[in-house]
Amino acid sequence: MIRGIIVVCALLVAGWFVFDGARALVVGDYVTPTSGQYAGQLGPWAGLVQAIGIPPRSTGMKLVFVIYGLLWLGIIVGYVVRLPWAWSAMLVAGLLSLWYLPFGTVLGGVQVLLLIIRRPQRQTTQPP
Repeated sequence: MIRGIIVVCALLVAGWFVFDGARALVVGDYVTPTSGQYAGQLGPWAGLVQAIGIPPRSTGMKLVFVIYGLLWLGIIVGYVVRLPWAWSAMLVAGLLSLWYLPFGTVLGGVQVLLLIIRRPQRQTTQPP
C-alpha cells in the first residue's frame, strides 16, 4: 500500500510537470487561475526561481519542467519494476520537487517521508 501511495504522489507531480511545461511551451504560459485575486499569477514557486535569477516564464524554465517531469516518469517506471537504483532516484526526485510550492511540496514531502519509512533493507553477507 505504501508503494502505491509513493507511486501515485510521484505520478501526480511528475505528470503535472510534463503537462504544464509542455502546455506552456505550446500555448505560451502555464496553467494559472483565470479569475479572482490570483488571475494570471503563477504559484509561490515562481518567486523562488525568480530569486535565483531564472525568469519563471522563460523557455528554459518551461523546458526544465518538461525534462524533469519526463526523467521522473522514467524513475517511477524503474521504481515500479524494482530496479536497484530506483529507490534512491525516487528520493532525489521527491526532494527536488519540494521547491514547487504548494503542490510539489506536499506530494513530494509525502513521497520522501514514505520512501524513508519504506527504506529497502540492505543485503548483508554472512561469513562462511
